[in-house]
Amino acid sequence: MKQTVKIIIDGKTFELPIITGSEGERAIDISRLRQETGLVTLDPGFVNTASCQSRITFVDGEKGILRYRGIPVEQLAEHSTFVETAYLLINGELPTQEQLNRFSVMLNDSSLVHEDMRAFFENFPRWAHPMGILSSMVNALRAFYPEIPERTEEEEINITVTRLLSKVRTMAAMSYKIFRGHKVIYPRHDLTYAANFLNMMFNSPVKPYVIDEDVVKALNVFWILHADHEQNCSTAAVRLVGSARVNLYAAISAGICALWGPLHGGANQAVVEMLSQIHANGGDVAPFIARAKDKNDPFRLMGFGHRVYKTYDPRGQIMKKVCDKVLGKVTRQDPLLDIAMRLEEVALKDPYFIDHHLYPNIDFYSGILLRAMGIPLNMFTVMFAIGRLPGWISQWKESIDNPNWKIHRPRQIYIGLKQRDYVPIKERG
Repeated sequence: MKQTVKIIIDGKTFELPIITGSEGERAIDISRLRQETGLVTLDPGFVNTASCQSRITFVDGEKGILRYRGIPVEQLAEHSTFVETAYLLINGELPTQEQLNRFSVMLNDSSLVHEDMRAFFENFPRWAHPMGILSSMVNALRAFYPEIPERTEEEEINITVTRLLSKVRTMAAMSYKIFRGHKVIYPRHDLTYAANFLNMMFNSPVKPYVIDEDVVKALNVFWILHADHEQNCSTAAVRLVGSARVNLYAAISAGICALWGPLHGGANQAVVEMLSQIHANGGDVAPFIARAKDKNDPFRLMGFGHRVYKTYDPRGQIMKKVCDKVLGKVTRQDPLLDIAMRLEEVALKDPYFIDHHLYPNIDFYSGILLRAMGIPLNMFTVMFAIGRLPGWISQWKESIDNPNWKIHRPRQIYIGLKQRDYVPIKERG
């Protein structure tokens, strides 16, 4: 029996259908509301509005559940690699060994960046933020790799997907090397996706980079945990821009710009900046804990709590284990890492944080992990962007394949001045 809800407007009753998702999520379908009633809904921030139906990622914030294509993220973090998880998100199923090998070869073959693009990198101001550079360079990829008419649409998309997954990683490492004034390290055919990135970042002619498999595993897990997260700000941006039927490069560039914000992709960077602030004030975490509890103080502890998860962020639990393992290998002294551990210990035992569900989230541990791995602070959000690529791509593909596609065009409630006449400049007071 089809379920509906009834709304009464000016004494007239209207029925709206209820849609139920595969995990029991229920939604009121308001797609015909304006047509039938002349009304629209007002939902600032879209906190109660589902913009689409999706088969990609399931999140249950109350129960702390995250699944990609039905598979718990905990299982993927333990058993999978980032490349395999990317294949799963983009294609809907885990690959066979043959499919995974072919996908890996395609990524390897696409890993080099056109040499002419180096001129773009080298002419950005040295102080330019890597996210701004990355967004521009992703858009520029379209000019260097235009569509070929002889290819089918499916072939073109598959090639574009592998280019993005592989070249964005290379461009990120290249931008870091050029920023440092160091020799650019090219990708190697004998290294895996994550190991290749670490080698391109940290290898040099005077000090060869020694690949540590635990660090490679940690990076794989970091990217897996960031690969998709339902209709967040940057994913919604990719879908919105993509709804205008722009090319994939432009849609991904929009996602990178949205991720740049401190309330989204910049949260793990904000964690380290907060730790630096605590260190600059003597390193005692107690005053900052007290400030976080004071409702009249605007200060917030970065990396604690989550807008979606009302219990422990499942990604945070996984990241903590990986973080602990990598920290055990760090021999250099780092006061910020020491402060982070003290802050975690206090927060996990404090009744205020427990009662308010302010558990350390993925941003808290990922900020610590990236710092321990030697990733510079201004590259933190770029690392997030590399991880989120498969999610953006899969969401874009799903949206363009939707037979009920519509260009995104939200409504508004106008609250400005009513009609008034133009006043000539000489008559204005």
